[in-house]
Amino acid sequence: MRGGEAFRDEMARTLGEEPYGHASSAVKSEWDRREATVAGAIVLYYVSRSVLTVTVVRLVPLP
Repeated sequence: MRGGEAFRDEMARTLGEEPYGHASSAVKSEWDRREATVAGAIVLYYVSRSVLTVTVVRLVPLP
């Protein structure tokens, strides 16, 4: 995975702009529990629309 700052920038540019976009998909039929690949990492995250927050719960670097 690239450096932390580059990853944060990519997260802001993609999921930060549109958390339901960027080819993300719902996990286990929960619309607000999402999964996407960003900057070479699989990102599992929750979206809270009431406070406009995206919480990343797990990063899995691709081999």
